[in-house]
Amino acid sequence: MKSPELLLPAGSLDKMRAAYDFGADAVYAGQPRYSLRARNNEFRLEQLAQGIAEAHARGKKFFVTSNLIAHNDKVRTYLRDLQPVVELRPDALIMADAGLIMLVREQMEKGLWPHVPIHLSVQANSTNWAAVKFWQRAGVERVILSRELSLAEVAQIRDECPDMELEVFVHGALCIAYSGRCLLSGYFNRRDPNQGTCTNACRWNYKTLDADVDPNTGEALARADASLAGFSFADEAERAERAEAQGLSACGSGQRHPAADKVYLIEEEGRPGQLMPIMEDEHGTYIMNSKDLRAVELVEKLVAIGVDSLKIEGRTKSLYYVARTAQVYRRAIDDAVAGRPFDPRLITELEGLANRGYTSGFLERRPAQSYQNYETGHSVATRSQFVGEVKAVQDGWAEVETKNRFAVGDWLEIVHPGGNRTVHLKTMKDADGQPVQVAAGNPMRVWIELQGPAEGALIARLFTPEGADAAPLPA
Repeated sequence: MKSPELLLPAGSLDKMRAAYDFGADAVYAGQPRYSLRARNNEFRLEQLAQGIAEAHARGKKFFVTSNLIAHNDKVRTYLRDLQPVVELRPDALIMADAGLIMLVREQMEKGLWPHVPIHLSVQANSTNWAAVKFWQRAGVERVILSRELSLAEVAQIRDECPDMELEVFVHGALCIAYSGRCLLSGYFNRRDPNQGTCTNACRWNYKTLDADVDPNTGEALARADASLAGFSFADEAERAERAEAQGLSACGSGQRHPAADKVYLIEEEGRPGQLMPIMEDEHGTYIMNSKDLRAVELVEKLVAIGVDSLKIEGRTKSLYYVARTAQVYRRAIDDAVAGRPFDPRLITELEGLANRGYTSGFLERRPAQSYQNYETGHSVATRSQFVGEVKAVQDGWAEVETKNRFAVGDWLEIVHPGGNRTVHLKTMKDADGQPVQVAAGNPMRVWIELQGPAEGALIARLFTPEGADAAPLPA
């Protein structure tokens, strides 16, 4: 089978380098003004130039994301700002706006700009083979398919469009609306998700209030006893399971649960007294905290379908996140192409990343409640925590820049491009060579005794000694 490209996010040059070191074939980075990462994005023109040059020197690819849906003001400046980027010869431009794609292709067809392939962003929400053919005729060379597709739908698009490059997301945060089209952040903070300034309002803490509907106006009105004092999401999950057993459906073609026809009110934690109606139709509810996408166990099926690129989300995520996901999905791809069975240790490795709970999203059809994390809006790691980066190695000692607290006696996982290993930390010293027992979480430098390859390694603290017993991933 053909090996698909492994595509990683690059929010900085250091993250780009980590992605390549740990197995990525390509990275994507965005222009702050014209991508969906206007914040926490170091890639100005100088950094793009350096990134593209380093990628090509390593035989890797570098894609520039320019995928907002532009308002008139940004159309006015777009070609002026994109031209110097195109002249750097990135391996592709990731775009979503049909008008901007037209303008860019006109510049290339006139010979005013060098040819750079255009990849259609997931923001364009391509969900069927006819749309893929349309964009192919428009000169697009790759389509990044909508996250809302099942494996069967991806396979059908592959069959209908055999000569078009297809890309599929396999890991990272999921939007609660069609990718990037949610209005919550703009409504609350006037920061438009599709202009790169999303505040992730879908993951804020909301209180659910029962409501009546005014028979004259249809307006949702809070009941006098508005607070659902005895409400429990755990109890609700049990009720949902019972309803499913009775043939009632949370979404899809089954019989609707009677509770789904009611109107409720929600109150955001930071906006007391501002009650907002929420209701559900046959497709689900729309103000929710989605779990994170994890499809490592489905890589074999995506490889068999013939997907050209497997993409990981997360340009604002940590260096550790980039390295860990690159390493895990590289192994999954290589195993699938070689015909080796799926290694369940890969799932365990991903549990070391902070996450909101994992789901395979729409790739596999599941009951609606399995997509959502009802308990918390912040990410939680369950296996390990990123605690430091190795900055130097000398005479069997490694200098570590700390990111989170760790101490003598902890079990540490050394995450390295050559393969991971676990060590029991028995001694540590500070920058002056004095023994220390604890490395504080604030950035500081400590030295730990460390045998074996360590240059460029990342350090994770295992939460339980049992974690050290699991065989680490080989190189």
